Amino acid sequence: MQTDARALDSALEQFRAEGYTIIRNFIPADEVATLRAETKKLYETAITHHATYKHGNLTYEILPEAHFGARYVIQAYWFAWASEYFDKFRSHPANLELLEPLIGRNIKQVTQQIHWKPPGASLTGYRFHQDLRFRESKEAFEDVVRDSVTIGVAIDPATKDNGCLRIVPRSHTNGYLGLSDNGEGSIMKGLTHNDELTAVGLDPDDILDVELQPGDAVVWGLLTVHGSLPNSSANDRAFALSSYVRGETSQRGEWAFKDGVGTRLGATPQLCKNERLFDNLEPHYDETKWFL
Repeated sequence: MQTDARALDSALEQFRAEGYTIIRNFIPADEVATLRAETKKLYETAITHHATYKHGNLTYEILPEAHFGARYVIQAYWFAWASEYFDKFRSHPANLELLEPLIGRNIKQVTQQIHWKPPGASLTGYRFHQDLRFRESKEAFEDVVRDSVTIGVAIDPATKDNGCLRIVPRSHTNGYLGLSDNGEGSIMKGLTHNDELTAVGLDPDDILDVELQPGDAVVWGLLTVHGSLPNSSANDRAFALSSYVRGETSQRGEWAFKDGVGTRLGATPQLCKNERLFDNLEPHYDETKWFL
């Protein structure tokens, strides 16, 4: 990440005013090749599983060949438990540089994900939504909206054709809108129609396609309306996202920084978003057919 103070101040000002900001070269160019290689290794590990695999916080979400003609990995969660590289990546110095002015030097992480959009996989779009819908236990945070920041990093080029993130600028000023809480169920089933946006006061013409090069980042908050279209290209789109919270005001999450010092995962998983995680921390397969 470039450390020019004026550029950072401008990005933070845009984030506060518009609910998002884009930072080019967030991950230095000389590190991007390693990021992409480690992501490829992670996919190669995940694809060996015949169905969605879970172990503690670690999850590889699989679309099985029995229903899709081929096997695809579409998401991974908390892969830091399976990769020393991605455990260190959680507390990359660029993250602290961006996050410190927003949520301080004591920072926990509540989500770690990679989204893949393999060509040929049909379920690679995301209905428009606000991430606040996934913070079910808001009482675990003093002010979950104020103290949460999500950073998305492009691993592959993100383009309109391969399903880049789409954001509605300034939508965070409208409060919680309930988009995709009803209707198709999973936000990966079906697409948001324009009349759903206009019904909650949003103009579809305001939608911004966030096109990124590897190493670029986009930052957004829990009330920012966002989604994406399916991949219609021949090129994959891997995209890493991490949500961070202010450590002093949050009862949940894995430490990423303590007084500005990067922190590795501990011996056992901490509760982050999903209480159901603790129903079964042992390695197991989840063959729920949510995609049907």
